Amino acid sequence: MLALRAGAADLGARRTGAASTGPFQVRMPVPQTLRPVRSSAAGDAYQIDIRPADVEILPGVTTPALTYNGSFVGPTIRAKTGRPVTVTFRNWLDMPANVHLHGGHTPASSDGHPMDVIEPGQSRVYEYPNAQRGATLWYHDHSHHMEAEHVYRGLHGFYLIDDDAEKGLRLPSGAFDVPILIRNAQIDETGALVFGNPAERTVLTANGKAQPYFPVFARKYRLRLLNGSTEGSFTLGLDGVQFTQISSDGGLLPEPVPRTQLTLSAGERTDVVVDFSRHTVGTRLVLSDATAGPIVRFDVVGQASDLSLLPDELRPLPALGTATVEREVTLSFDMSGSMPVGLVNGQPYDPNRNDFQIKRGSTEIWRVVNGDTAWGFPHNFHLHQTSFRVLERDGGAPTLDDAGLKDTLPLAAGSVVRLQATFNDYVGRYVYHCHFLEHSSLGMMGQMEIVP
Repeated sequence: MLALRAGAADLGARRTGAASTGPFQVRMPVPQTLRPVRSSAAGDAYQIDIRPADVEILPGVTTPALTYNGSFVGPTIRAKTGRPVTVTFRNWLDMPANVHLHGGHTPASSDGHPMDVIEPGQSRVYEYPNAQRGATLWYHDHSHHMEAEHVYRGLHGFYLIDDDAEKGLRLPSGAFDVPILIRNAQIDETGALVFGNPAERTVLTANGKAQPYFPVFARKYRLRLLNGSTEGSFTLGLDGVQFTQISSDGGLLPEPVPRTQLTLSAGERTDVVVDFSRHTVGTRLVLSDATAGPIVRFDVVGQASDLSLLPDELRPLPALGTATVEREVTLSFDMSGSMPVGLVNGQPYDPNRNDFQIKRGSTEIWRVVNGDTAWGFPHNFHLHQTSFRVLERDGGAPTLDDAGLKDTLPLAAGSVVRLQATFNDYVGRYVYHCHFLEHSSLGMMGQMEIVP
C-alpha cells in the first residue's frame, strides 16, 4: 500500500454525488498547459509538485491518486526545439520518486535514472535541452520497483516539443491540436484504484476520465495519442473511418499514412489527423480498442473555418548512418521461484553493473528478442537517450506501426526486431527495458554506459 504525506486522503474513496452509469457521461478534459515561472533568453523554467490528490475518474466518485500538480494527467509542458527548459519537481509524497522524460534526448543527470530519486520533502531540477525534432513526449515516474505503481496511480503527463522547422506544414494547431492519454484502470466498489492484476483493469480512460465524450467541429484535428498504461497494447479504430497517421514516437513521418486501425503498446505515441468535415453535424464517432471496447466519443457539434493543411510530404527522416557494432538483447522471465524475476540477457537489473559500454557518436544495430516463448508473455522495449529505426521484424519488413523514429516497440512472445540507433550528444548511465512497467520493476532492465 502506498504511504502518503500528512493531509492526503487514504486509499479509499468517497462519493461526490450520485454516480452516473454508462459511457460518454462527461466531457474529456484537455490537460492544462503549464505556464513558466520564469522565462529569459536562456530558456523557460517550470515548477511541478508531486503530490497526492483526490480526482474524479468515474463520474460522481472521488478517487485518491498520485499526481503532478493535483491532476490525474499532469500539466502539459509545451517546449520548443532548441530552447532549453528546466523543471523543478518537488516531492510531497512520503516515499522517493523521480521523473523520466520519455523520448527526451537528455543529459544522464536529468534522465530519471531508476536509482536517482527525489527524497520526500526534497526537490530536484531537471534540465531538458530540447535539441531534437518536434515530437509528442511524456514524463512519468521511473523510481525502481515503484515505477509501475506510481505511474498507475497517476504520475504521468505530456511534454510536447514544437519545431519551427515544421510551421510551414500548417498542420492543425491551437485548440485543434489535442493530446489524449489513453490508459486502463481497475476501480473497486469504493472508487479506489486497485494496483493488482493488469488483466482486470477494465475501466478505459481518456485524459483521466472514464469513457468520456469530446465535442469537435467539422474540420481537421491533430490528435496526439499516448498509451499511458503500465502494461498492454491498444488496437485503435474510429468506427472504421479512415484517419491519417502523421507521426511516431520521435516526430513526423516522411509522408502521411492513411489508416483505419493502429496499435500502441505501453509508452508508444502516434499523432493522427482526423478530418471531421467529412461528417455531418450530429455525427458521433467512437475511438475504440478492438478488444476492450469504447474509449472516447467524438461528437461533431458545428461548423468551423479551417486553414490547416494535410500536406503530401511531411519531414524526411535523418540518414541511418553506418553501424559498427551489433548486439543482442533478450527479454524474459525466470519463473522458477515463488515470484517471477525479470531478466535481460539472463540477468536481472543491477544498477552497479554496466551491461553495455557504447562510444558516444557510434551507430549500432540491436537484435531485440522476446525470449518468453514457453510462457507466451508479451513484452515491449524502450531505449533511453536516443531514438531508433526499426530495420526488420520477425525476418520481414517493419510494420506500419514500426515506422519513423521510435523509442518504444511491442514484442509478442518469440518476436525478434532488429533496430538501429546512433548514440549522440551525452555520456553517462542510461537504461533500456521492457516498458510493461510491472516487468521492469521486477528486474527486466539493462544498463548502458555512454563513454566519450
